[in-house]
Amino acid sequence: MAGLPVYRWRLAPEGLATFRQLRALGLRPAGQPVVAQLERPRRRREPLVAYLYRIDLARPVLPMTPAKRAALAKANAPRRICPQCGRDAGYRIPASLGMCVPCADAPAHAA
Repeated sequence: MAGLPVYRWRLAPEGLATFRQLRALGLRPAGQPVVAQLERPRRRREPLVAYLYRIDLARPVLPMTPAKRAALAKANAPRRICPQCGRDAGYRIPASLGMCVPCADAPAHAA
């Protein structure tokens, strides 16, 4: 994003916030453009970048409607079924395990 002011980590001026900071305040960017960026230097790697938005232009987060809740439940349903045992785990199965925690913790069967 050329032409944006760049601030060092923790040195952004008052009145600007990252997306996560806006969410913590119960706000959303509401279509406003990015006004600056924040850079956190790292050793031997590219710096971490976060975009900043104006707090005064942010709007409240839209409430979760029953239709949105149903759509999220439908989208997450396949991620809750364990491919090993076929049961609903009650939570989204971690991609790192690839199966529910009880199946991952069970000793391997010697066949």
